[in-house]
Amino acid sequence: MGWRVLCLCMFLGALFMLFNAQNAFVSCALTSQLQEEITRINGEGPYIGLVIPNSFELNPLLQNPAYTPSENIIDFAGRRFRFGSIGDKPVILVMTGLTITTQLLLSIFNIEGVVHYGIAGNANPSLNIGDVAIPQFWAHLTLWSWQRYGEGPSNTLPLEQNGDYTRNVGYLKFGDFMSNVSWGDSFDNLLNRIWYQPEEVFPVDGIPEQRQHALWVPVDYNYYQIATRLKKLKLDACINSTTCLSTTPKVEMVERGASASIYIDNAAYRSFIYKKFHVTPVEMESASVALICLQQRVPFIVIRALSDLAGGGSSDSNEADIFAPLAATNSVKVVIEFIKLLPSKSPKWSPM
Repeated sequence: MGWRVLCLCMFLGALFMLFNAQNAFVSCALTSQLQEEITRINGEGPYIGLVIPNSFELNPLLQNPAYTPSENIIDFAGRRFRFGSIGDKPVILVMTGLTITTQLLLSIFNIEGVVHYGIAGNANPSLNIGDVAIPQFWAHLTLWSWQRYGEGPSNTLPLEQNGDYTRNVGYLKFGDFMSNVSWGDSFDNLLNRIWYQPEEVFPVDGIPEQRQHALWVPVDYNYYQIATRLKKLKLDACINSTTCLSTTPKVEMVERGASASIYIDNAAYRSFIYKKFHVTPVEMESASVALICLQQRVPFIVIRALSDLAGGGSSDSNEADIFAPLAATNSVKVVIEFIKLLPSKSPKWSPM
């Protein structure tokens, strides 16, 4: 399973970029001039790193008057690092997409904490589109051991005895989701079942080459306590004068969020992961940010506005096509107010 975990490789690659102008992994070199510029900029820190999935989630922040850009911009390794401030807090903005840009950010710049924000699907039937969810824990739920047909829960998984895989997290059985069958039919499926697996991590304060396992990664305790002060924040409910939500959006502190390498737009799976794992926001990026921050012992928090029901709404279309801009705006509102509440000097990493 270790070869599937990219975090350590990204860390080593980032360090290699720092000390080698002829880096084999990137198309650009960290020149002496750029190193001097980074040293100068780091002297103006530490910064809060804002890791943002996509441009439609970045643009509302760039256009918000609470964000003051500086003249500093660094383009490196296919990423643009924008510098500025929110209130009296220096910040660095970087768009991550679906890659582990967080490690690059932490390896190069003077970062005191990470705030990841954006939109997400909603698996929680008690929350609504437009709400902003702030989970205590994050997990990556598409690392699986796919069990062969004919075997069941009592059968040991391949490499389980070596500690590579486990049956402790639980499984999804495809036969439980059959349709168009009668009571006399067999509720079986050749796809059998998948077993959910934790990730491997190698913390900076751990023993080199001695892996640890992590499934539900906690956000920073102090950040989470600060975020609870935002529960009465007023959020937008309308896209325009004719299109508004039927409920008033709110900030909710929730138990769990989940990332996956798939876009979830399926009512059955939405219901399954909520009942099994009690997750609220479902998306693609936050768990990778969480795992990197866990490894590097850097405080982090994730703020996600709910743009759709992850398949639980109307069969006509996915709600994100309509409400993604509204959700992105609400996520930015919460992020700005959260950063304004941070102390001038943030405490060290403190998990929940």
